[in-house]
Amino acid sequence: MHALSIAWDPSKGLDLGIFTLHYYSVMWIIAFVLGLQIMKRIYKKENQSDAALDSLFIYAVIGIMLGARLGHVLFYQRELISEDFFSIFLPFKFKGGFEFTGFMGLASHGAAIAMIISMYIYNKKVLHKTVLWILDRVVIPVASGAVFVRVGNFINSEIIGKPTGTDYGVVFKQLGEDFARHPAQLYEAGSYIFVFLALWYFYWKTEKSEQEGFLFGLFLVLLWSIRFVVEFFKEPQGDEYLTIGTLNTGQLLSIPFVLIGLYFMFAHKPKAKTA
Repeated sequence: MHALSIAWDPSKGLDLGIFTLHYYSVMWIIAFVLGLQIMKRIYKKENQSDAALDSLFIYAVIGIMLGARLGHVLFYQRELISEDFFSIFLPFKFKGGFEFTGFMGLASHGAAIAMIISMYIYNKKVLHKTVLWILDRVVIPVASGAVFVRVGNFINSEIIGKPTGTDYGVVFKQLGEDFARHPAQLYEAGSYIFVFLALWYFYWKTEKSEQEGFLFGLFLVLLWSIRFVVEFFKEPQGDEYLTIGTLNTGQLLSIPFVLIGLYFMFAHKPKAKTA
């Protein structure tokens, strides 16, 4: 061990006797609870009902978790479809013996796609505004939640960075290693704090919340640009089904999100309201 490196070897979670509550699961719970509080303040400002907020929470949790899980399986671990199908939807693994795993194997690209779909359904069935109206607002708590999810990945010693090749970095002892890696999870978590603060500022301190699609677009541009850059410091997360040159799956999936974000920030024109 060198003075410039940090040995990282935390416990996996809290032993509750019946099962272990993984810290990663705790981070997801914190993300959703904090997100609910943020949206509660936003809905109060927008004169939306508590019933609408409760429905939003349900749609968001189901949509994001299901999309994140399916995204991981489709983009990185397709073999689960044939080898351990029920583990895709349940917090257990069955292959090699029954085991409670909690939340694991979640992809942010899948979560983003599912969030958009679930917000479309939520708006149609509950809110009755425009899907961009809710997306402009829900991305604020989503950005804050992304911070905690990446901290959870760091605690789990997963989505690890590449070796630094120097004394600087984090030694992930749980992986049986004695060399330093980039703490890529913390690079992302710290950057997502900036994304959250930027969205918070533009919503509360400017008139940009009235420009339909701007905050949603800003979220896409900032978050996925960060993801694109940080991918250069990450190890592959599984089978790389999409690669072009030196660009990996995570980077190629991020590019469309950035382009869509730029469209909503600078080119999107809301449809004229009819009487």
